[in-house]
Formats: sequence, structure tokens, C-alpha cells
Amino acid sequence: MASQARDAHERKRHGRHYTPPDLARFLARRALAHVSHAGELRVLDPACGDGELLLAVHRELAASRPDVRVRLTGYDLDRPALTQTTARAEAEGAEIDCRSGDFLAASAHLADATFDLIISNPPYVRTQQLGGATARLLSQRFGLRGRIDLTHPFVAVAPRLLAPGGVLGLLCANRFLTTRAGANLRRILTGELTPVELYDLGDTKLFAAAVLPAITVARRDAAAGPCRFVSVYEQPGAEADCAAGLFDALAGDDNCLVGAGGRVFAVEVGLLSTGSPAATGISRTGRGDERVAGAGPVAQVGDSAWRMSSPDVDRWLARIADHTWRCFGEAARIRVGIKTTADRVFISDRWEQKDPMPEPELLRQLITHHDLEPWRITAARGTRVLYPYDLAQPRRTPIDLAEFPDAAEYLRSHEQVLTGRRYVLAGGRQWFEIWVPQRPHLWGAPKLVFPDISERPRFALDRSGAVVNGDCYWISLTDLGAGEQATELAYLLMGVANSALGLRFYDAVCGNRLYSGRRRWITQYVARLPLPDPAAPAAAEIVRRVRGVLDEDLTVAQAGIDEAVAAAFGVSAQ
Repeated sequence: MASQARDAHERKRHGRHYTPPDLARFLARRALAHVSHAGELRVLDPACGDGELLLAVHRELAASRPDVRVRLTGYDLDRPALTQTTARAEAEGAEIDCRSGDFLAASAHLADATFDLIISNPPYVRTQQLGGATARLLSQRFGLRGRIDLTHPFVAVAPRLLAPGGVLGLLCANRFLTTRAGANLRRILTGELTPVELYDLGDTKLFAAAVLPAITVARRDAAAGPCRFVSVYEQPGAEADCAAGLFDALAGDDNCLVGAGGRVFAVEVGLLSTGSPAATGISRTGRGDERVAGAGPVAQVGDSAWRMSSPDVDRWLARIADHTWRCFGEAARIRVGIKTTADRVFISDRWEQKDPMPEPELLRQLITHHDLEPWRITAARGTRVLYPYDLAQPRRTPIDLAEFPDAAEYLRSHEQVLTGRRYVLAGGRQWFEIWVPQRPHLWGAPKLVFPDISERPRFALDRSGAVVNGDCYWISLTDLGAGEQATELAYLLMGVANSALGLRFYDAVCGNRLYSGRRRWITQYVARLPLPDPAAPAAAEIVRRVRGVLDEDLTVAQAGIDEAVAAAFGVSAQ
């Protein structure tokens, strides 16, 4: 049992999550549907693990195209896994050329156009685990930009190794569809390959890894036909209306509700859109140009998020784009909350029980995701953070511990933990500082706050001067203008974000849902939300109705906020 636990830990540490047989079969079947070669088929899995993907290709060909001779090649660093692959292949009458070693290093010595099919579930190892030096080396070698994970170089090498008309069948985390970090994969899959099928497998839990998976099938040719896009997410409380199994429903042409594993999933079928003004947060600024939030005047290939396209949604988004003044990212600076990297030391709701207890003026009210409802801060838990900075200074200025003897004694009692954060010291910080303090002087100003993860939008206005925790994001009204102008723009932002239209826009454009209907409300998604012109009467009407919720305790329905937001964008309320 201890040996199994160690093996599981090592697989997780190196990003090795083996593909379940049903999922491997589906990926192999969809990829082979686009392989046109007859006679001999050369297949590669660059991180083959226990060989499941290669064996799935073998089984599919044996059942449907027994006349095709297949040459299977698998690489992996894990020698015991390769031994298992060889044994499994022999038991099924297959032959796999198993090669032990680093595929990324070996790929430089492989001839171009070597394979007709590359089928892969690359190891998922984040930049932080790779280390900065390794990440920079991989970025330079494979022409990658920004933050990368190990999936990126595995995909980057595929176009060179695929023969003309060859196919890539890729299983990886679905976050590449919409995140800024996923731009590398989007760029490769559209610039050097042509995607033909895409499956966002959402919260199906078809895969043991914590990430939500997606399947992409892409060809190395100039075909410009549309890419089929299918998404599947749990629909709590719904009843299945389709008798087919989940994988059969994914391969079908119709939207449906399908039961699987005691749950019901909504299968939606459309086409892939790789970028449009409405899809990416591009807004018309009134200067005759179009901008992407946070990307400058000209967006690079791959910068645009991918989304599902359908005639009704496209018309709806186009209508919204026509009525969009700017997107949130252009109108406001969106910041993440503080990150202490030692929460047990700095954060508590029981400071009175500490001995010594730090000076009260250093213990600041802390807003966490527990404290947020739409429109308002509840602060029910009374959580406070020991915030060791001068709040009068615009930049990070640590307190003088000599002036706060109780805080100094308390922090020194945890000195071993705090000095163990070597990255804090390497960053030129003092040992008792927190890792991300944000701008101390802004905490006293009013701000919009919203949680990182939530089923529905929960944008709230805070006037208490509290600090915002790292599980939330915030917008300071000081960035929105002065006086009443800033307040009205904040009300407009909050009204759009908390509306039914805001939620629908998020799902259509960002689409990064998690398990059980939860959504990620991080900067790069919120930045894409649209805003109507604040000077227009329709925007003033939204502000007036938001005031009704905040000042008169009206419900959203009573205030008619959804209707006002829809009218401002020229669409009907739903």
C-alpha cells in the first residue's frame, strides 16, 4: 500500500494522469475519423504512460480497418510504465516501439513529417513546478510566450512531426480555451494546424486529474472548414431527454440532456469561434479603432478566447457589441486581493485569544469570499488580517516593528515559518511581510469586491476600508474617476456584472465553469464584460435602479435591473 501511495504521489507530482479506457477509446475514434492514410499508419504518443491511448488506436483499427498496418511508437520517462505498456501490447497482439527518455529532447532528432497521427495526454506540470529557468528554456526553444505548462511544448512540436494531412488528437485541461496562459496552444492549433473537432468535457469527471478536460482534434493541412464544438456540463435538477450514452451523445448532432453516473448533463453542439469583437471583449471606443482589454490596439494570433458559436448566440453577442462603450478591463483596474502565503500566521477570527495579541491598529477587517453577497458585504465571520504596512503610503512600506512591540513579539514567535518563505526574502522583502500586499493607501477608499469562485456573480460595494483577501478581486473607485462620477460608474459596473445578461455573457464568452456550476471570476474573464456608454440615458437608468437595491433594499426583481441592463444593450431580457 505504501508503494502504491508513493507511485500515486510521483504521478501527481510529474503531472501523470493516465487516460481512462472509455475516454481513450473516444479520443482514438474521433482522431481516426480524420486520418485518411491507407496501407500504413504511423502513430506516436509522446507521453504514453501505460499505453492506453496507443492501445485504443490499435483496437479501433483492428475493428474498423484491419487492412491498415499500424506502427505504434510511445515515449515516456517512466520505465516501469513502459514495461507495463509492452506487456499489455503483447497480451493484445499489438506491437509498440517503447522508447524510454525525454521526448522533448528526443524530438529534435526525429525527422520532420514522421507521423500520421499524434495522440497525446501530455503531462500537466505548471510553471511553478517546472521552475523559472526550465520554463524560460522551454519557451525559447519552442517559441512560447508568457506562463507555460508542460502541455505547451508537447503541442508545439506536433506540427513539425506530423505528415501533411496528419492529425493531432489532444487531451488536456480545458482552461486553454479561454485563459491568457492558453494563448500558446490556441496560436499553435490555429496558426500551424486546423482544428476540426473540439470537446469541452466540463465537469463530467471523466478524468482523475483535478483539471477539467477538453479534447481537440486538429489536422496539418490548409482546410478551412468549420470546427465542430461540443460542450458538456452537469445540469442539476434536470431530467434526461436522451437515451443514448454520454459518448454517443457527444458524437451526435443535437443538443440534449443525457444521464450518466447518476447525474444529468447538458450536451450543447455548435461551431468553434476563435475570435470576434463580442467574443473577446473588444469594444468600440468611439475613436474608430477596436481594442482588446489589456492587450493594446492590436491583438496577436491566439490572444482571442475560444467560444462556441451558434446563430442565436452570435446575433445576441453582435447586438451587445453594437451597444458596448468599453469592456470592464478598459474602464477599471481589476486587482486580486492580498496573498500572505502564511495565512495561519496573518489571518484569524480569534485574535483576542492570541498571546500576545498584535496592536489593534494593525488588525484590519478582511473581506473573504464568505463575506460576499450580490451588492453587499456581510462580514459575518469577523475575520481580520495582521497587515504590517503603513496605510498612508502609496507603495508597500513595512511598519517599524520597534513601534509595535506586541506585533513584533507575535511575529517572532512564528519567525521560523515566515523566514521559510525564501521567495519573500529573495524578492527583497523583510521576513515579516506578506507576499502580495497590493496598494495599502487604497484600502480606505470605496471599492467593488467579488469572489474568485462563485456559482453566480456576487459583485458588492464596500465602504468599510477593509482589506480584500486573495480569494477575491477588487476595483478601487479611485481608478474610476472623482466623486459622484466614480460612484455612478461603480454602480453601472455592479449592475451589469450582477445581471442576468452579465451571467449569460460570461457563459457565452468566457465559459470557464468548474464543478457543480461554479464559475471563475478572475481578472481576464471579468475584463471582457461589456459596459454601455455611461453618458447614455439607458446607463443612467441602470444606476438609478442599482441605487434602489442599495439604498431602498429593493430586490433585483423589484428594481427591474435585469430589464434595464438588457435595454441598455438593445436586447430582450431573459
